[in-house]
Amino acid sequence: MILQTTIPLKKQQFHKVDYNSKLLLIGSCFSENIGKKLAYYKFQSTTNPFGILFHPKAIETLIKMAINEKKHTTKDVIFNNEQWHSFNAHSNLSSSDKNELIHNLNTANTLTLQQLKNATHIIITLGTSWVYRFIETDTIVANCHKIPQKKFLKEILTVDEITESIDAITKLITSINKNVTITFTVSPVRHLKDGFIENQRSKSHLLAAIHQLLDSVQSDKINYFPSYEIMMDELRDYRFYTEDMIHPSKIAVDYIWERFTDVWFSEQTKETMNKVETVQKGITHRSFNPTSEAHLKFLNNLQQKKETLIKAFPFMKF
Repeated sequence: MILQTTIPLKKQQFHKVDYNSKLLLIGSCFSENIGKKLAYYKFQSTTNPFGILFHPKAIETLIKMAINEKKHTTKDVIFNNEQWHSFNAHSNLSSSDKNELIHNLNTANTLTLQQLKNATHIIITLGTSWVYRFIETDTIVANCHKIPQKKFLKEILTVDEITESIDAITKLITSINKNVTITFTVSPVRHLKDGFIENQRSKSHLLAAIHQLLDSVQSDKINYFPSYEIMMDELRDYRFYTEDMIHPSKIAVDYIWERFTDVWFSEQTKETMNKVETVQKGITHRSFNPTSEAHLKFLNNLQQKKETLIKAFPFMKF
């Protein structure tokens, strides 16, 4: 008896992720989930220098700013609720000190450019097609920062507009990094504040646009990973959501991560991941008798495992 539908996934034959890879993750909060996994397993990865970005236009703006080496100034920030903000960045970069925010923005911009140039793999997670246009400047923003909604117009990007945006994203990236592999995915997080129907409409625009791009480029260096479809079709149960019934639960994130590793990681890479996990679990272990001979032996073995990994991969830090 079959009690679950499973999406068939093909293993990547080329451009696989290993411990020599350098990964940059940009986009919706699902990028944060995968980014945490990569960090836990000690891959060389950077996640969202400008914080979570939900829609393709925000990501396109971020990449343009980085490549053009934009220098942020007082003209690029706005004051609201006793904090300085940037319309191009998430609120986790905001600050009560204007100069600190400008410094944070310029630092993030430099980091983004460096990562775009050096990355072997870039994973872009799109969250929504809905955008907000700041009426005063007639520009689409990445984040409204709780500024009154009457100052914005809410719009939905068309499939063609999204296709044009993500095509621009890939061309911008490859203009400074010809060897990079780019993977698009759609976040399984449902944006129900927009409405149930509106969320489905939004996701469908993203999916159609990504596949329209893939059909036109026909390149093994531009890919799609179906994290949204795995959540919708394999994990069709509210037990795979957190209490808000919107975000994937830890089990769901772990499952999608496992499916991702099956596609992108070799068996040799997975063996190294198991060794890293052994050390990570050892670090968090708490002994009932820290001075016992058994525990001291455990710590010595753990240190040897750390040193073996660091010798093979000097960038690892535990």
